[in-house]
Amino acid sequence: GKPGKPRLKPPFPANAGLYGCPTTVANVETVSVCPTILRRGPEWFSSFGRKNNAGTKLFCIGGHVNNPITVEEEMSIPLKELLQKHCKDVVGGWDNLLAVIPGGASVPVLTADICDTVLMDFDDLKANRSGLGTAAVTVMNKQTDIVKAIARLSAFYEHESCGQCTPCREGTGWMRKIMDRLVTGDAEIKEIDMLEELSYQIEGHTICALGDAAAWPVQGLIRAFRPEIELRIMKKQKGKLILDTNGNH
Repeated sequence: GKPGKPRLKPPFPANAGLYGCPTTVANVETVSVCPTILRRGPEWFSSFGRKNNAGTKLFCIGGHVNNPITVEEEMSIPLKELLQKHCKDVVGGWDNLLAVIPGGASVPVLTADICDTVLMDFDDLKANRSGLGTAAVTVMNKQTDIVKAIARLSAFYEHESCGQCTPCREGTGWMRKIMDRLVTGDAEIKEIDMLEELSYQIEGHTICALGDAAAWPVQGLIRAFRPEIELRIMKKQKGKLILDTNGNH
């Protein structure tokens, strides 16, 4: 068949989906919990979590934890409790935590200080400029090269772009190139602002959400770890200056 490409909406699948017929697209996680809700009642399900964030959620937790796991927990559980209760804490202890991606590769990263108190639900993560997303939690300790980690996500989104929308097709490639330069420290300080501006030119300007997904991790990195990026660039520039000075001698 031909490459799968998103179409402009409306019409939405509920009106015209598969074969032009009304179609319901449901996550298997939603379908699987329906029998229990019908058996126990909606009040039981709503008793978990907090207002507007009720129910349970499957959290798939990986990265630098002592016990990677997929676990069903109630919504609004504190992230710290989730990791310490089910994952036997961060590798090297909680004080060794650098950052967490709380909802899959498309959501902005959270710094360790936010992770101390943040709740794993839609509203609290949104208030901290991230999101619950797929609830795929990636934990990174202080041995992580955070710039390289986000650069890897940029490479993934460049590869996955279908190429239909110009902002995504061209923008993901340019973001990946700049991210690669940030990893090595070969970029200039002004390229950080250039990268951030580029990400906002992609966000909201594509047919599907892949453009947004590519932009948000980069925005989160710059927002949370800009000093680390700048320090890396300055160290590289200082090293080049020393080499040039020695060469002149």
